Amino acid sequence: MVERVFLPDVDIAIEGRFESPVLARLSAEDQVFVIAFVQVHGSIKEMERIFGISYPTVKNRLNAIAEQLQFVEAVPRTAESASTSRSHPQSAAVLDSLESGEIDVAEAVRRLS
Repeated sequence: MVERVFLPDVDIAIEGRFESPVLARLSAEDQVFVIAFVQVHGSIKEMERIFGISYPTVKNRLNAIAEQLQFVEAVPRTAESASTSRSHPQSAAVLDSLESGEIDVAEAVRRLS
């Protein structure tokens, strides 16, 4: 449970009781795995290649992550939500480095944390 959010660039603090988003509750390693999965458009073959693991291991990781997630209802997308849902350039750069083998998963987790 988050109780205070501080935005240092504008010197604003918001206080209250805020529940963390479902994906933020995953471990950093699982977050990297989910981000990579989305970046490769759900390609298990690409996940095998990126992480150097087998098809059953990819499926087991996805199943374990799915068990941790609550059901999220689909919400109709607006033009605004579509534009704000694009990847952050920094995250994309980290995943590109991970995919090309420049960094390993531990380093990707560190950079995304």
